[in-house]
Amino acid sequence: MTMQRVSSPIFAKHISRILLVIGLLMMLGYFVVYVVYAANLIRFPFDYDQGEGFELVDTIMFSKGQWPYQDTETYPFYSSNYPPLFHVIAAPFVWLFGPAYWYGRLLGFLGTLVSAAAIAYAVYRGGRHRLVAVIAGLAFLASNTVYHIGPLFRQHMTMVMFEILAIVVLAHVNEIADKDKRRKQLILGLALLLAAGFTKQLAYATALAAFAFLFIRNPRRAIISGAIFGAVGVALIVWIVVATDGQWWTQTIAANVNPYNAQQTIGLYRLFWRLHGFLIVPAVLLVLYEFYFDRLSIYSLWFIAAIANGTLSGKWGAGDSYFATAIAATMILSGIFISRTLNRQWHFPENYLSRIFVPPLQRYAPQLATLALLIVPFAYIGYGRAVLHLPTTGPVFEQVADFLDIEPNAQGNFYDSAGRLVGGYADIGHLTTREDIEAGEAIVALMNATDAAVLSEEAAFSLRAGRDVITNPTQLLNLANNDLFEGDALIDMIERQEFGLIVMRAQFYPPAVLEAIGQAYQHDQFIHMNGFDYIIMRPILDEPLP
Repeated sequence: MTMQRVSSPIFAKHISRILLVIGLLMMLGYFVVYVVYAANLIRFPFDYDQGEGFELVDTIMFSKGQWPYQDTETYPFYSSNYPPLFHVIAAPFVWLFGPAYWYGRLLGFLGTLVSAAAIAYAVYRGGRHRLVAVIAGLAFLASNTVYHIGPLFRQHMTMVMFEILAIVVLAHVNEIADKDKRRKQLILGLALLLAAGFTKQLAYATALAAFAFLFIRNPRRAIISGAIFGAVGVALIVWIVVATDGQWWTQTIAANVNPYNAQQTIGLYRLFWRLHGFLIVPAVLLVLYEFYFDRLSIYSLWFIAAIANGTLSGKWGAGDSYFATAIAATMILSGIFISRTLNRQWHFPENYLSRIFVPPLQRYAPQLATLALLIVPFAYIGYGRAVLHLPTTGPVFEQVADFLDIEPNAQGNFYDSAGRLVGGYADIGHLTTREDIEAGEAIVALMNATDAAVLSEEAAFSLRAGRDVITNPTQLLNLANNDLFEGDALIDMIERQEFGLIVMRAQFYPPAVLEAIGQAYQHDQFIHMNGFDYIIMRPILDEPLP
């Protein structure tokens, strides 16, 4: 049963097009902000987000043929808690350019562009509306969450890129008539799923959604491919576990069972809705349409799985980044819904619901078609208003901020419509300054002024000073929270004041380590950098304990 196709008034089509162009201009504006932010961040030589430096250390170790999954009870007490793929991809840059942040950040930024292009392709293939497809891809980059973490030296957005590519590749694999071509595309899709999982463990939800879709469409093929997929995945895990003497399992699996804060989860779901609600609504409507009038697509199953996976955002160390996959799924589903609505492509097979609802609506088909042309484009305009974020200083940005009458509400001179509403939300996105770089260099100079070892909570200072990177504080805390870290050797070094200098910011060390520091070291000064006060501590005694 098809809704009566009618011609909408010309003025409605023109207004609809104008509204879409307004939405496009808003998304292009956010893209400019994103590029400026990425370019600024790529040039910054120190940690911007907590943990970036340790991603670089992992990359350096892989470039030397070493595993970063080490015994944290022995010097330098270092280990990683992430799968290897992102760091392996970045390792060749170390051979060419040495330790640096720019290439990891560039890889993350480029990965988000690939993701946006894949989203636009999926939307166009599902709705055949070029302008909406472009807007949908840009809307992904306009999300506050994607904006914040996209250009970081972190592996999360590379995982999301592999997830999106896998889902897009598998979306129509069962419709390919040529057996060889279908097999190759299926292998490609599953390889991308493996790549996502070995970039970050959180990709398991996407894998479950993909195999649920494959099973619904062709159970036999799904079972066979799933068995092969599982065998390859298990074989890789066993190889890494054996090669690291079990440290990979301890560091990346056992240590990641972190404390859970339900209020943080609830707050992040509310934040996800507040920022993306204008596009979540059409995404949900498309899921309901497929459930009652069509076949469930892989995008709908993925959307449901990704939304459910957001429950893990309450873990210690988690945050709004856990919704990045759900944001990608939202952009695809909402884009397809908007495209089909504007193209009047809806078809309602005859069933009990269509018999009840479609006939009455057909009487008003002309009015409804015109109304849809005028209302649907507002989804992108409303979304554009909801995710408002931009620097409030500098050429152009200061004038735009004055015109919009907004003042900075986040770190630095930066406005973020999300603000800092809930725990686990990354308060980042501001631009770094020359003063920030000079402050970082001042910390490095303090390190160079001592002959003793230095303990730094962020790796950049140690790397820049040519010192050993000692410990990964958040990983030590992960381990300690799961009774997997004793820390006797590290605490002994602290008590013996073997470190000439200790640099801290967030104080993410385990409580026992912080207690030892407090007893053996005293505050010397604060150095303000990138919106944070870095704590410089020196031994209480002039000479080390015997």
